[in-house]
Amino acid sequence: MKKSILITFLLCTALSWTQEISGEWNGVLKVQGLQLRLVFNIQQTEDGTYSATMDSPDQGAKGIPVDETIFVNDSLKLSILRAGIRYEGMLTEQQEISGTFRQAGQALPLDLRREIVEKAPVLRPQEPKEPLPYRSEDITFDNPEAGITLAGTLTLPEAGENFPAVILISGSGPQDRDESLLGHKPFLVLSDHLTRNGIAVLRFDDRGTASSGGDFSSATSLDFASDAEAALAYLKTRTEIDPARLGLIGHSEGGLIAPMVAVSSEEVGFIVLLAGPGVSGYDILLQQTELIYRANGMEASELQAELDLLQGALDIIVNTREETALQPELNQYYLQKFEENPSQVPEGMTAEALAQTYASRLGTVWMRYFLTYDPVPSLQRISCPVLALNGSKDLQVPATQNLNAIRDALQKGGNKNVTVKSMDNLNHLFQEAGSGSPSEYATIEQTFSPVALKEISDWILKTVE
Repeated sequence: MKKSILITFLLCTALSWTQEISGEWNGVLKVQGLQLRLVFNIQQTEDGTYSATMDSPDQGAKGIPVDETIFVNDSLKLSILRAGIRYEGMLTEQQEISGTFRQAGQALPLDLRREIVEKAPVLRPQEPKEPLPYRSEDITFDNPEAGITLAGTLTLPEAGENFPAVILISGSGPQDRDESLLGHKPFLVLSDHLTRNGIAVLRFDDRGTASSGGDFSSATSLDFASDAEAALAYLKTRTEIDPARLGLIGHSEGGLIAPMVAVSSEEVGFIVLLAGPGVSGYDILLQQTELIYRANGMEASELQAELDLLQGALDIIVNTREETALQPELNQYYLQKFEENPSQVPEGMTAEALAQTYASRLGTVWMRYFLTYDPVPSLQRISCPVLALNGSKDLQVPATQNLNAIRDALQKGGNKNVTVKSMDNLNHLFQEAGSGSPSEYATIEQTFSPVALKEISDWILKTVE
């Protein structure tokens, strides 16, 4: 009789403990040096099964439906099919869930707890701290051509007047004024260095991003050039700035945009191209993909398959004339390829969902413009001084391919005041790097090489003296 009572007690205890899965579960996903908070909200339904939603606070996403929630024998399985997300974990005696998060072929450890889990502090020693030895002013300016207002920050040396000034033009993707990415703020560090050296700096949020108005998704590099021209017009209204010593610094896509503005505006006295393209986006994307996959250790046969897949998509983008037909054609292309080669579809994701993801990512007006735009004609027309820098380990805008093209174009146009330099061991963000792979960016403590910073400020000060 006592044995029967004990068994009944143990069974009831186990059932009671199992039901404790309901509620909020918090964890921090660590991927490529980034920390991403995730929250799973699990509820038990009336029929004893479970449902759940997922929040990603750092991405501003909340209430993402979980398609499958299974909890049996202390084993939890969660699936979000359209995102290709799967989570499997075990509930421990400490009321924690120890498990693995899977997405896009990656398997990452993710432990969940009931209490809020804080991210570990990230060290970025180059970011300036108060009090600053210069003036910093949040400003707005209008782009009347686009009918939008842009927001930014103007930093000015503490003392003096008639300062030389630069406008920072960011790389691709929706960027804020600091060009924040992967835990780094390159434009904040760059503007701090330049202003400490007597150069005023205007950096601003991309249109449709952070505090700037407008629509980012419908814009191309040409539209961003219009925003930079509006920033130039604003600087000319500031009495602290010397209008005869205005320049542009463009990083990545910004290095494509700066020459556009320099050609259309006589007020541009100099430009600095940081990892700026010298060839078409079509050529850059193909070489970029090959170099990054090689650096990440992809097998030669798999790499060639990925390059063939990408080139087929790029050809569709370049050759499809009707904008409305672009995404459907890309979707059909990718779906056919994934059905022919199921191994290219990550576990837990359907070929249809993956095809739609690729089509929506690549089938944009920005991508079509970027692929087909040739920077050479603008470079040939630039008459002002130019500094072009690339990191020797830049895998996104490869140094040899692009610096040679920039130098050739400028020389062909007759520009004699040109400095072109490949900087040893620096990556696309001008960090001192190992392989140069983007997977390293977040893990590197340094935001911007001091050697590169000095190269930029020394050249500007010499140019404007």
